[in-house]
Amino acid sequence: MERKITSIAALMGLTAIVFGAFGAHALKKYLSLEQLTSFETGVKYQMYHALFLLFLGMNVLVSEKTKKIVFQFVVCGMIFFSGSIYLLTTKAISGIDFTMIGIVTPIGGALLIAAWSILFWNIWKSKR
Repeated sequence: MERKITSIAALMGLTAIVFGAFGAHALKKYLSLEQLTSFETGVKYQMYHALFLLFLGMNVLVSEKTKKIVFQFVVCGMIFFSGSIYLLTTKAISGIDFTMIGIVTPIGGALLIAAWSILFWNIWKSKR
C-alpha cells in the first residue's frame, strides 16, 4: 500500500506543478483574476494533499486498513474538489458550462476533512 500511496502522491504533486505553471502562464491571458485565484486554490489543495499522501505512505503509526481508507478519501476528495475547480474556472477556454458539477466541490472538501479526521483519530488512539 505504501508504494501505491507514495506513487499517487508523486503523480498528484507532479500534476499540481504542471497545472500551477499552466495557470500562471497560459491561463493568465484567458481568465479573470477571480478565476485564476480559484484555479490556484485547486492547485494549492492538490499539492497540500500530495504532501499529505507522502506523509501517510511513510507513517508507521497508522494501520494498513486506515491508510487505505484515508488514501481513498483523499484521492476522491481531490478529484471532486480540485477537479471541479479546474473545470469550473476554465469555462472561458473550454466553452463548456460545468456549473452543474459545482455541487461536487464541497463534497470533495468534506471527503478531505474526513480523511484528516480519520488520520487524526487513528494516530491519537495508536498504541505505538
